[in-house]
Amino acid sequence: MYKYRSIFYLFSIFTMLITCQQGMAQDSVNYERGNKNKVNSISTKLEKSYRSNDELNIAKNYEELAETYSKQQNYLKAEDCYKKSLTIYTKLKRKEDKARVSRNLAKVQEEQGKVDDAIKNYELAKNESSDNTGNTVNSNDANRLLNNSNLAAQNSYSNSNIQIFKNTGNKQEVVDAYVQQAKSNIQQKDNASALGNYNDALNYTDKNSVEQIKIKDELANLYLENNNTDKAKEIKNELIADAQQANDVNTEISQKQSLATIYFSEKNNAQAITLLQESYDKAIESYNTIEAKKSLEALIKYYQDKGDYKKSIELYGQFFKILEQLVKSDSSLVDMKLLAATEEKISQLEKEKGLQDQLIEKTNTFNYVLVGAIFLVFIFLIFLTKAFYSVKVKNKEIALQSLRREMNPHFIFNSLNSVNQFIAENNELEANKYLSSYSNLMRQIMENSNKDFISLSNEIELIKKYLDLEHLRFKEKFDYQLNIDDQIDSETTLVPNMIIQPQLENAIWHGLRYKEGKGKLEIKFSIENKKIRIQIVDDGIGLSKSKELKTLNQKSHVSRGLNNTLERIKLLNDLYKKNIQLSISEKTEKGEQGTIVEILFPLIYKI
Repeated sequence: MYKYRSIFYLFSIFTMLITCQQGMAQDSVNYERGNKNKVNSISTKLEKSYRSNDELNIAKNYEELAETYSKQQNYLKAEDCYKKSLTIYTKLKRKEDKARVSRNLAKVQEEQGKVDDAIKNYELAKNESSDNTGNTVNSNDANRLLNNSNLAAQNSYSNSNIQIFKNTGNKQEVVDAYVQQAKSNIQQKDNASALGNYNDALNYTDKNSVEQIKIKDELANLYLENNNTDKAKEIKNELIADAQQANDVNTEISQKQSLATIYFSEKNNAQAITLLQESYDKAIESYNTIEAKKSLEALIKYYQDKGDYKKSIELYGQFFKILEQLVKSDSSLVDMKLLAATEEKISQLEKEKGLQDQLIEKTNTFNYVLVGAIFLVFIFLIFLTKAFYSVKVKNKEIALQSLRREMNPHFIFNSLNSVNQFIAENNELEANKYLSSYSNLMRQIMENSNKDFISLSNEIELIKKYLDLEHLRFKEKFDYQLNIDDQIDSETTLVPNMIIQPQLENAIWHGLRYKEGKGKLEIKFSIENKKIRIQIVDDGIGLSKSKELKTLNQKSHVSRGLNNTLERIKLLNDLYKKNIQLSISEKTEKGEQGTIVEILFPLIYKI
């Protein structure tokens, strides 16, 4: 029994880990059909549009991303992307684009039950439409939602839209209208009409399309609610056969899992187990860790409910034998992390663009006031003095942000090189572990990217994460030690942001990395005469030897990194008058080599 508990415990831990991964991709599990890669592709295009400040393309990319999320039934993300697209189209005064996006936004809001918001956006789409067709269909949908208690009125508006879209040949809108009508029928407990509308919708879908699979699933669920399990099984078997013919592995697996649930409800356990085993085998064959876990959990639950612990343990054992290879081969897990990193970058670019827009807006306001102030010389002079000072401070703040972000590419480049090295060595587990830690570190750095000072406790946490990452790659090259004076309150004491990390990077990459044998890196935080002293001491090859080993290009790059830090210190001193000092020296004691970096600044509790 102890052995069983141990194995169950290990499996529970594995389940928690996979569930965390699954949470990132849950929206793309059902009806995925290549959409995950499409999301990655569109996100990359969106990032490029942001970097080139192409607002029209940004809006188009958001709209495309929203459409993809909508097909995945991730309506919350689709809504967010449609809103961002609509904001830009409104700014650019593109009426037709506004009408189209408003209608699609209303649809995803309706899917989430946000009726009032959907009505507003259908009406906005009606007002922005330049043709009678757009005006009529959007008006019909707004009125359909306003009369949600009147089934006859709802059917009238839906049928009007169906006829309009049939005449214009818009198959997707015909499908959407029939599905909307079917959902209204279900709310009114009119399941017979709902079945008819779902079947009518199917006539306008393409075989094996996302829409067809979704509608057939809804049909099967409706039959199950009416206790017609035979018809539900028939539909599920059709979906499985179509998926096998189209080589759609994900749909085949999910439908077999769903069909097994029906067989369990009929007490046909043998058939259910066969389907679960087939879905499990197919998931293993296609290296789909998440779906394999779902099938395995269902199988194990069945055997445990029967009291057949021997069989469940056998399944555990088989699974753990292939677990390492399965995770290595499951590219979707890495894709999820890359997608999360891309979304994080886009979020940061959105913030940067917002800051730029604010600055442009302030500049424009300044210019308007300046022109008007020509007639009032005295007021003009006062305003000019204040505005000049404000812009000067703002420019310094922007320069600080720019210089902080300038430090990231070198770190990102080195980190990606590390990942590349792990992959080249076929060490995908280490690469995956490194990416996960790297993503967490970058997220925390980005969260602090708009702050000039952060708490010492926050800085120490960042330092530990960064050093742990570097130690993962250079574990044979150095150990590190953090020493913090007990008199320092790390929660309330503030330190300059992104000043320490570049010095640690230099110590590791230009000193300890080239040392023969394992070196030591020590970071000390002490308090002297109401001042914080930070010492970064390494026993690497030292400054002189490091310069000898560098190429001309490397010398230029490192010099720029040091200049960046010194410029930021100068700007911080100008803005906050804190007299921050940085010094770098080489160990001079006989028989010792290495570098000592000292950072000195007064105790800071509040900015």
